[in-house]
Amino acid sequence: MSRSLRFHPEAETDLGDAVDHYALQCPDLDQRFIAEIELALAQIVAFPEASSPVNARTRRKILPGYPYSLMDAVTEAEIRVLAVAHHARSPFYWHGRE
Repeated sequence: MSRSLRFHPEAETDLGDAVDHYALQCPDLDQRFIAEIELALAQIVAFPEASSPVNARTRRKILPGYPYSLMDAVTEAEIRVLAVAHHARSPFYWHGRE
């Protein structure tokens, strides 16, 4: 079954903020981060149940080499990225996102 992949609007903001931060740190670091995000998303789409469960409806995919995780919710019809969560940010700040 093929599920659509969608980002919560605030997850898009999370991602943009992280990319902007890395763009200021080192040449091409933002592009390497984006490549890691794309790889993680491909893995989530291919194996949606493989990420670590956080609660009954949310899973966490840790990004190797970066202090971020993708938080997603899987339904029959779609995979919804709820947050691009920095590990040092308040835990569960993204709760309430649907």
